[in-house]
Amino acid sequence: MAINDTRESVQRIVDELFAQGILTTHVEVTLERPKSREHGDYATNVALVAAKSSSLPPRELANQIAERLSADPAFTDVSVAGPGFVNIRLSAQTQGGIAERVVRLGSGYGRNDALLGKSFNVEFISANPTGPLHLGHTRWAAVGDALARVLAAAGADVTTEFYVNDRGVQMDKFGISVMAAASGEAVPEDGYHGGYILDLAAQINREHPEFRQLPAEEQMVAFREEAYALQWQQQKDVLELFRTHFDVWYSERKLYDSGAVERAQARLEAQGHVFESEGALWLRTTTFGDDKDRVLIKENGERTYFAADTAYYVDKRMRGFDTAIYLLGADHHGYVNRLRAVAACAGDNMHENIEILIGQLVKITRGGVEVKLSKRSGQIVTLEELVEEVGVDAARYTLARYPVETPLVVDLEEIARKANDNPVFYVQYAHARISSVLRNAEDIGAKWRESAFIPELLDMKQENELLGVIEKFPAVIATAAELREPHRVARFLEELASAYHRFYDACRVLPRSDEELGSVHIARLWVCAATQQTLANGLELLGVTAREKM
Repeated sequence: MAINDTRESVQRIVDELFAQGILTTHVEVTLERPKSREHGDYATNVALVAAKSSSLPPRELANQIAERLSADPAFTDVSVAGPGFVNIRLSAQTQGGIAERVVRLGSGYGRNDALLGKSFNVEFISANPTGPLHLGHTRWAAVGDALARVLAAAGADVTTEFYVNDRGVQMDKFGISVMAAASGEAVPEDGYHGGYILDLAAQINREHPEFRQLPAEEQMVAFREEAYALQWQQQKDVLELFRTHFDVWYSERKLYDSGAVERAQARLEAQGHVFESEGALWLRTTTFGDDKDRVLIKENGERTYFAADTAYYVDKRMRGFDTAIYLLGADHHGYVNRLRAVAACAGDNMHENIEILIGQLVKITRGGVEVKLSKRSGQIVTLEELVEEVGVDAARYTLARYPVETPLVVDLEEIARKANDNPVFYVQYAHARISSVLRNAEDIGAKWRESAFIPELLDMKQENELLGVIEKFPAVIATAAELREPHRVARFLEELASAYHRFYDACRVLPRSDEELGSVHIARLWVCAATQQTLANGLELLGVTAREKM
């Protein structure tokens, strides 16, 4: 019996009390897991809430609820505690049924409709196509992708998007840097440096020797555009390697070429928040909490970068998304109020139609010593180098495991260690251990799927605890989605792995050589399979491999 079924059972009783006039107002039931499972599988404070609309004291009302609920065979014990809390314990048969439901649902277990009908545009990374993706981008590659997966698992319609900053001064500096390297000249001091610039220059020289014969201005444009295409493809390739998929790659050039900037300005003007001053065109963002008004068009007629930011937000909303979620680095903290103000200036709800998540810095160490320099970029550790060092699974799990608002120190030696105190190894090992158990079951002819499943045989404490953890998974996904906190999935998986190891140590799953295969073994194999499926589903949300062997 899932938490919703239990809630509905209690709700029916509360509704009966209302129909009988014992309660004078309708009360919604909420359930929670007690901190200690000794108190039961669920607890509700409905009697304390409902007593306000009843002549009965809370504890007496709780006793009536408990007495009626005890008649349901799905519950083995219902008791009243404290001033009127009702503690509920499921029967072994009811609790054991969770395992069967999980196996039947397979990869769909955990998915729910908490955000059904809502659409999100999740934009993250959005790096300039002028160099390799670095460590800050890597954190968002893991967290942003995991967040999108969690939102989708909660029923939302999700589009992931990468905004390509392919316009402006930085692109020209990039082109000049590659052109200089291709000619054997020194890269300008304010240009782009690092081994990757030399690599790009060498490749373009091999494939397009004719570029060197062009006039200076045309040559810069040719090198810029070719280097842009190559570097952008490199970013796409390394993100695919990192299992981070984008539905939309949105070019800043397209924003201007499509007329989106003009359309956004028209919408803002219609809302009455655009004004002229000192020969420039401004957006009055201070009305909605920004520290100063922002220039859209300078005196010389040139549009500012803020105009592009504004147009990009409006364009997202015009494409039909309910909420635009931005995942930004710690150096973009000042963008929070101005982007919210843009939403309000566009006539949107600045607390519902836009969300900005700020991720703190990541520091890489090896054996406790910080790693600062990159072989390829000359300045920063790249995503590709991190993957080469520790692998995709360790990198993704570690980066997604912590709240984004906390700074993170990642030790390369620690996250690659194959030990139980390494969380990613611990969770993957649990899945692999179950895979081994199920393979061994097949070897001895234990056809558990085709055998009668008798859930009431699962009456040991460790079985009950493990099933209770498994049953929480849909609620964990819903909460992680609603709070935009995918790290909750990782922490749940660690709790699940721990509960499984306790179960495995206490409960004999397969018979000893001198034993017959019995119904209790079959029931426990169902529990193993349910745990394995839940682990796999959770790891999939984090983009981490559910390993069959370790």
